[in-house]
Amino acid sequence: MAGDRVLSQEEIDSVFKKMREAETDDGSVQPYDFRRPDRIAKDQLRAIHLLHENFARTLASSLSAYLRAYVAVNLVSVEQLSFMEFTQCLPSPTSMIALGMKPFDGNAVLEINPSLVFPILEMLLGGSGKNATKLTREVTEIEQSILEGLLRIILNDLRTSWHAVTALDFSIESHETEPQLLQILAPNEAVVAISVEVRIGETAGMMNIGIPSIIVKMLRQKFDQQWSVRKTQATEVEHARVLRLIRPAQIHLDARLQGPTLGVTTLLELAEGDILAFDYPVGKQVDVMVNGCLKYRGEVISTGRKRAFEVQQLVLEP
Repeated sequence: MAGDRVLSQEEIDSVFKKMREAETDDGSVQPYDFRRPDRIAKDQLRAIHLLHENFARTLASSLSAYLRAYVAVNLVSVEQLSFMEFTQCLPSPTSMIALGMKPFDGNAVLEINPSLVFPILEMLLGGSGKNATKLTREVTEIEQSILEGLLRIILNDLRTSWHAVTALDFSIESHETEPQLLQILAPNEAVVAISVEVRIGETAGMMNIGIPSIIVKMLRQKFDQQWSVRKTQATEVEHARVLRLIRPAQIHLDARLQGPTLGVTTLLELAEGDILAFDYPVGKQVDVMVNGCLKYRGEVISTGRKRAFEVQQLVLEP
């Protein structure tokens, strides 16, 4: 009987193989790498991008005043990497600083490329910072002490930018010159890597910040609150701010009788006794031009001994 038939091992393997293929085709089964922590949401990554765009603008102003030179700071990228991938992308030797992030446990990383460190050191010591010689040596302890003022400015602007989300107190905990020797995180632990380009005249260099993803995840609710508050305030606070900024602006108003046009040739041929028909009814509204653009329609009225214009219609379309 067919019911008494026993399946062979090959037939059993074939059945399981077809089941696995069917599950994979449905998309219900996806591979998972336990060596890589869960990634933060894309919307939160975009929020971090906006946050550090503001940091870049503030830092450009601060460094320009500190170095007494024009400094341009541009946010290059914000992405998630493992700590090993992050350190492998950094030059060696370089200037790396382990940052405390109170009130949270854990450390962030700030890295400044030698192509940026040594020109800044030259400027702080009275030079122009335009020396074409590229140095790849380690930063000495004396040079590290000279850079303390620069680091305070960077951390202060970083702290101010993050204050929109939460109060993070960034502090310097240690210095390192070799990326592989800075073992503050596990190699597979995820970090949010922020890359910033700093340009001083013809000199340019990269500055990289690595923040543990686990801390960013803990701030998910803070990010949501920050953006929701921004949306509710935009209709009132921002509206009042914009009105305050444009209040002193000057505009030019013209009340015009927009009648028929006349060519220059016809105008030159006009002689005494010729009659021009304006073809403009008495009850027709007068157009008001605001800075050359049609904005209102109405009529000219008298207020005492002065003439005025009564707005009767708002022109919404050009």
